[in-house]
Amino acid sequence: MTAENNQKQSFDKELIDIIDFVYDYEITSEEAIKTAFYCLIDSVGCGILALQYTECTKLLGPLVPGSNIEKGTRVFGTDFELDPVQGAFNIGALIRWLDFNDTWLAAEWGHPSDNLGAILAVTDYLNRTSDANFTVNDVLISMIKAHEIQGVLALDNSFNRVGLDHVVLVKVASTAVAAKLFGASKEQALNALSLAWVDGQSLRTYRHAPNTGSRKSWAAGDATSRGVRLALMAMQGEMGYPSVLSAPTWGFYDVLFKGQSFSFQRPYGNYVMENILFKISFPAEFHAQTAAECGVQLHSQVKNRMDEIERIEMQTQEAAIRIINKGGPLHNPADRDHSLQYITAVALIYGELTADHYEKKIADNPLIDVLRGKMQVIENKAFSNDYLDPEKRSIANAVKIHFKDGTSTDEICIHYPVGHRRRRGEGIPLLLEKFKHNVSTHYAKDRADKIVNACMEQDTFKAMPVSEFMELFL
Repeated sequence: MTAENNQKQSFDKELIDIIDFVYDYEITSEEAIKTAFYCLIDSVGCGILALQYTECTKLLGPLVPGSNIEKGTRVFGTDFELDPVQGAFNIGALIRWLDFNDTWLAAEWGHPSDNLGAILAVTDYLNRTSDANFTVNDVLISMIKAHEIQGVLALDNSFNRVGLDHVVLVKVASTAVAAKLFGASKEQALNALSLAWVDGQSLRTYRHAPNTGSRKSWAAGDATSRGVRLALMAMQGEMGYPSVLSAPTWGFYDVLFKGQSFSFQRPYGNYVMENILFKISFPAEFHAQTAAECGVQLHSQVKNRMDEIERIEMQTQEAAIRIINKGGPLHNPADRDHSLQYITAVALIYGELTADHYEKKIADNPLIDVLRGKMQVIENKAFSNDYLDPEKRSIANAVKIHFKDGTSTDEICIHYPVGHRRRRGEGIPLLLEKFKHNVSTHYAKDRADKIVNACMEQDTFKAMPVSEFMELFL
């Protein structure tokens, strides 16, 4: 047997590029900063809305009940004060619970706002316990960088095709950004980032039939909190693993990525935040957003003819077929909001789609399964190609209803959802209304108005210390 080469290696270039970007790259894009502002308020608003759901709130708070810490990280909408690791889990779980804010679709998909768990937890904690004075603008800059790391890694590299979950990218981005916020040296940040790749193997089991479950709603909170933990460990002197990706036999590439190294379509910059996708109209998996919009448009034509429907033709992209094309029983809300057929059926029947439509009271409507059984889902190759085109990144769906008498509706085809960059002018006013509504679900009118007004004064808002921002939502 040949002895293993035990020569000390330099850090993999992929790790060095990430840390150099986080520490050295200057964000100057006004579009990215403005978009990050919308992403911040939308993400917090979605977390506020999630407080209405006990399956989410039962997970919140300290690991040991009653063990709040003085001057800890605050969790919006609650009275908790937590260590930054558990604070990141709480904030991350709230933001992701309803699957209703930003997303990113490429070779891999994911939700870069998940990293806000780490960013808000660390900055609030440090402002309260040290002489740090992080502002909302610092949060926006950190968001742009975390979005970019997660999104650029996802452009050409499909983790789901090897059975891994995209939250590995949340862990990686959160670790890098948290290390910088804590004041780690570059060497410490590299050590922390290597640790994130070492334990980066998150299975997608809980996102797919027959095991779809609620872990998909808190997995991102778990990943972003792990990033905070690893950053703290590195600052305490924990060693790193320089060739964590490239080491023969035992590295990430050989063990988990079929021996392939990562491909990079572009260098790190502002691209991801500028092109981020917002879920504005519907709390549904993003590949189904335009299908829901098609269903809402067709509602008036079919609402009085449900028993006359013979079949429903649906054209979609390959990615949607791979992850949300579901037959058979759907067992819980997490199952339903990742079913292309369920989402479209609800939109056709009710002319709308809200988080409540995934609960049992609506799911027990037998007409939903009747319509699901009449759906024929096929891939449209042009939709799949445009989905991967970096100049388009469309998420197209088309729906047409055929009736038993031989008549049919027009085919409704929508290429870009309202949250797409190409529909920003239409989408941003709706996003602001969504934020106002979400805040109103938890706070009395006077308090809700105070929160909204404070956030809308953008220049003043960006200069606000993070600790004051978090106090708005207590």
